[in-house]
Amino acid sequence: MTIEPPVQPMLPIVGGGRFPVGRIFCVGRNYAEHAKEMGDTVPEPPFFFIKPASCLPTTPGKLPYPPRTDDLHHEVELVVALELGGADIAEQDALRHVFGYAVGLDMTRRDLQGAAKDKRRPWDMGKSFDGAAPVGAITPAAEADDVSDVAITLAVDGETRQNGRTSEMLWNVPAIIAELSTYIRLMPGDLIFTGTPAGVGAVARGNHLEARIEGLTPLEVEIV
Repeated sequence: MTIEPPVQPMLPIVGGGRFPVGRIFCVGRNYAEHAKEMGDTVPEPPFFFIKPASCLPTTPGKLPYPPRTDDLHHEVELVVALELGGADIAEQDALRHVFGYAVGLDMTRRDLQGAAKDKRRPWDMGKSFDGAAPVGAITPAAEADDVSDVAITLAVDGETRQNGRTSEMLWNVPAIIAELSTYIRLMPGDLIFTGTPAGVGAVARGNHLEARIEGLTPLEVEIV
């Protein structure tokens, strides 16, 4: 009996080519105002959680409303794609490991996450489900503008809900890479979601989401 290997998840690269995705790491509460709106304190140092690569949508631009939730939330984030791996990466060397940047959505079943938090249980099922990590085309770092202080926004049906700047991150991209690499050896193909600004909220079937980060390819998603 032969079992077919799983299909390698890929993301488009601006200018041509595809980026093979390995793992997806996410930084929690990396914007102070978002931490406040969630009723949380700002963590020190940053903390991380993981979404499997299977959370990338299989149909670009479409996100089926997931099961077991009545409270699906949007979280727009800057996504960092790595081309070099390593452990204990020095902060001053971290950007050498970056292939490029993209716009992403850390979609969250907020009711499941909240229930798990209340019971002090892991909240993986609040964050990990089919389509939970839409990501736009990756702009290679060599061709991208400086992303350390650019606008990051999310609109639902044309109405702006999230509006911040990447400079509001508590831990910038080099600091995130350096800290994460002390926990686990990073690998080429890893993605890092870097946190979301304030303004997260619920979406419904039929909503059209437009996520933007200045200088990067916008990400548009319809909830179906």
